[in-house]
Amino acid sequence: MAANNRGETEGNVTTLQKILWNGDVHTTVSAEAIRWAIRAAWQRQGLPVNRNWDEDLRRHEWQDPDFEQAAEPFIDDDVLGFMSAQAARAEAEDEGEATTGRGRGRARGRALVRRSRLEVTRAVSLTPWPGDVVFSVASVGATPSAATRGAFPVPYSAEVHATRYQYGFALTPEALIRRERALDVVDAIVGLGDVAGNHARFFFDFAPDTIVFRWTQDFAPRLLYPFVLDSGGTLAAPELLRRVEAGDIRPEELIIGGSLAQTRDGARLREAGASVHVGVKQAAEEVKDKLRTVIE
Repeated sequence: MAANNRGETEGNVTTLQKILWNGDVHTTVSAEAIRWAIRAAWQRQGLPVNRNWDEDLRRHEWQDPDFEQAAEPFIDDDVLGFMSAQAARAEAEDEGEATTGRGRGRARGRALVRRSRLEVTRAVSLTPWPGDVVFSVASVGATPSAATRGAFPVPYSAEVHATRYQYGFALTPEALIRRERALDVVDAIVGLGDVAGNHARFFFDFAPDTIVFRWTQDFAPRLLYPFVLDSGGTLAAPELLRRVEAGDIRPEELIIGGSLAQTRDGARLREAGASVHVGVKQAAEEVKDKLRTVIE
């Protein structure tokens, strides 16, 4: 991942978001960035979304800005939820100043809210950030500010981090207005892209290298952030394995796909009774088959 530096911050170093994780500084990507990428994927697939991103105008075009249709026609409003305070403000303005026992105050209206049915965690890097920064220059005239400098290129720097990220999701299909949209959620997660990197020169693949699905009635996730890299740089999931062997997670609830399948931890999870596939898409298809049994 890399932070790009352009526009008003030219000449400075644009920083990556960071958190202190297990005693070290790790880079992180917000859940909102992941949600944005999911919505963008649905738009590219031609699914009905309330907020259509216009790449030329660099803004969203709303189909139902007041949410009058209550998310029924739009997958993003149904799955990702929404919140509008316009109704509350209008109600307060219509009623004017309300008199209460505590003095005069503006009337309180009700906001129009639909809680997101898809829970998304913040993504955290698997390795600590080593402090890498790269330096480059924009070509002459590349930007309006660069053009004002005549024949002089504009320098810029960017923090970079060569790493992988782990993040989690949770969804109850029955909570959706249209339960079949859970299938589109799985597809979006497996094909996740355009999450990090705020310029075309920084292109990153956020599609999962390994994915762990848990098909369960247990509302406690119990498997968030389970991955580590071992001393040889191989992906491992010791905490997930520990919880399975301790009986906190039933192995038959797990559907795993990706590179973890070819590791020692993957083999032990398979022996315990988990469904383990070498491919992420293979695991996704098994989960989608299970979903079809509850949405048809």
